[in-house]
Amino acid sequence: MTLEEAIVVEHLPDAGGYWRIELRAPAIAPRVRPGQFVHVRLTAPADAILRRPFSVFRTEDDRLELLYKPVGRGTRAMTELRPGAVISLLGPLGRGFPTPAPDRFPVLVAGGYGMAALYLLGRESGRAGIVFVGGASAVDVLCVPEFEALGWEVRVATEDGSRGLRGQVTDAFDAWAASELSDRTPELFACGPNGMLRAVGERAIARGWTAWLSMDRAMGCGVGACLTCVQKVRDPSHPDGWTWARVCREGPVFECREIVWEDDV
Repeated sequence: MTLEEAIVVEHLPDAGGYWRIELRAPAIAPRVRPGQFVHVRLTAPADAILRRPFSVFRTEDDRLELLYKPVGRGTRAMTELRPGAVISLLGPLGRGFPTPAPDRFPVLVAGGYGMAALYLLGRESGRAGIVFVGGASAVDVLCVPEFEALGWEVRVATEDGSRGLRGQVTDAFDAWAASELSDRTPELFACGPNGMLRAVGERAIARGWTAWLSMDRAMGCGVGACLTCVQKVRDPSHPDGWTWARVCREGPVFECREIVWEDDV
């Protein structure tokens, strides 16, 4: 974990109201592993005391790229950053995705900008598989050209049917698993809303597959001290059968069998 003053290299709007910001961060960028994140501190607005976590989308040499959508005062202020501006980064943080097992077929499942957290995994997996991406409408479907350039097949689902299959991303996955999976054993890697993550995990458990889920929790410190991002995980040694894990430290990535969903206890 390193604290670094990163320099904005490029900052441009993207489709669907998203933004891409490229930062020069020579102490952090080369060390980022798939699924890890950085904690960003902005100098404005003045009351933006807490850092904000962002999954790392891409890295190249001494640079890293973040993909984000302005949703609050802090991220709206972030859109004002121009090349040459300096922002404080803490990272790389968290436990990311493992390398796909050599005897498994890699399957990535993303909801919205969950695609950003999966790109490095797709690039460094050693072989291409299939990506399922879902969103409310076509403008919420991100990064398809980047994955296709890596040789991955991409299947899209949108709730309004404006692009790809009409329905949930799990509907696209289910159709593929029922008709095209054949004798391959998949290994699943997912990032997106918690409802989607749970659905992916349930499918994996029912079929005896492995599924790695990047959990979405609000974070305060990002280093495991404040305990605002805790998640229930299974612990056979505990009298209750579960304990708390810090998503920012023990996660954000967990194997689906580790997770205890709220109505499971």
